[in-house]
Amino acid sequence: MKTYEQVLETVELALAKGEYHYCIEFLLPIIESFPLSSKEGVNLRTILITALCGINNKEEAKRFCKELLKSYDNKTRENAKYLMEVIDSPDIKKPENWNVQFESNPSLNKKSLNSLRNKKKAVKEKNFINISDIPTGETKPFQKGFSLIIFFILLLLIPLLSGCVKVENSLDLSDLDSITNNLSIESKYINKFPWQIKFEEKMKDIFPNAEIEQGESSFSLKNKNLNMENTKKVLEIINNAARELAGGSTNIEINTIQKNFIFLRKHIFMVDLNLYSLQRVDDLELIFKIIPSNKASFTGKNNSNLEITKNLIIWKLNPGEINSLEFSFWSWNKLLIGISIISIIIILAYLLRSYRYKLGTDLPQLPSK
Repeated sequence: MKTYEQVLETVELALAKGEYHYCIEFLLPIIESFPLSSKEGVNLRTILITALCGINNKEEAKRFCKELLKSYDNKTRENAKYLMEVIDSPDIKKPENWNVQFESNPSLNKKSLNSLRNKKKAVKEKNFINISDIPTGETKPFQKGFSLIIFFILLLLIPLLSGCVKVENSLDLSDLDSITNNLSIESKYINKFPWQIKFEEKMKDIFPNAEIEQGESSFSLKNKNLNMENTKKVLEIINNAARELAGGSTNIEINTIQKNFIFLRKHIFMVDLNLYSLQRVDDLELIFKIIPSNKASFTGKNNSNLEITKNLIIWKLNPGEINSLEFSFWSWNKLLIGISIISIIIILAYLLRSYRYKLGTDLPQLPSK
């Protein structure tokens, strides 16, 4: 089995030489080895469509175009629509009078050639640029209206340049015995993408008892009162559903370590998110928010994708790579503190009772016999 680089080099060379039949015969047996969900499969199918159009096999080219129209990638679908329009365009015959023919005139002598050369030199020497030293006036700055228009244009471009779909997951760890996970998806376009609708329907089937809010361009899923094990399961289920829609490998792994220090506990979290398959999904903004009970401290290399406030971690994820985060925070050992307070109250009550017994009372005592 040849690698993608070897196949691409062979078909591009055949396409450049105009060997369309060889390109088609080479690609057809191996095209299914490169799935449509991968970037390599899309590139090879585009080359195959070009070769089929080169031999005027439009029906076969349409078949591969229809496969590209089913892709989850918005850019791939747009390119497929353009190719389909090109294939369906009618053939226009070129009129014969469009062809320009040049015939040599034997009566052309050297004198006429010299006159043409002289005219060409005169045209070259003519200068159409005004190089006079007449001043054109002082340079004036841009008016206030121009700056205002540019400001509004840049302001309108900000949402267009950012991701068109925003996926945000908030994990509230302020109470580790009652964790809340909130997943929200917001589309910045009027209509949702097909993969959004499929994902939302799947979440409603898997979590029927969760708090779900669904709008025209938004979706929210909230799971409450979770312990750490159930939280890991919920995040894993959400990841598996996203992996099926992305058609690749995505993985989330959360490891926790707890260290007890009498009245305090140190919680260490290690989060790894493998988002390699999401590199083919365009215009996607991923944010993971974590709310610890106290201010968190981080280990390892400094992560430029982190925004940290007092009790909030905003982690911007990068599709197409492995995102890792390790942090820790402290919390009180409530059970041990409660037992200690009760023990202190009991001891103080016993000491106070013993002290009062030693002091006695001021009541008169009966005479002894």
